Amino acid sequence: MQDFGQVFHNQILLVSLLACGIAQGLKAIIELFRDGKISLRYLVSSGGMPSAHSALVGALATGVGLETGWSSPEFAIASLFAVIVMYDAAGVRQAAGKQARILNQLLDEMFQEGKEFNEERLKELIGHTPFQVVVGLSLGICIAVLALSR
Repeated sequence: MQDFGQVFHNQILLVSLLACGIAQGLKAIIELFRDGKISLRYLVSSGGMPSAHSALVGALATGVGLETGWSSPEFAIASLFAVIVMYDAAGVRQAAGKQARILNQLLDEMFQEGKEFNEERLKELIGHTPFQVVVGLSLGICIAVLALSR
């Protein structure tokens, strides 16, 4: 347990988390300019521009590549992990968000005449467009290169 403190000295981990945090902060700033009001909900929500998941795994893979070499097995693992996360963000989770939007619309239409429906609305913004994923990936790579290049 005494070695647990070493986690906070792992530069790749810290830079990856920083990239994720910056992406989440940018979501709130982008929404401020789009809606004219700040919503702290975007600091902790999934979906939106840029993809924080993509920024995190992009920074992770880049950091591993810079640290261990671009031909290392660790870089291969981190890169494949990043591809799976980004595919999920732009594919599966975006499709689930579209389905949620359609189901919510159907429920709104069915229960608009004053009938009660006791379930919570489904969360619609859970995935990303491919552009949001690419922007998040680019952000993560840039942050890792700037922070970890020696």
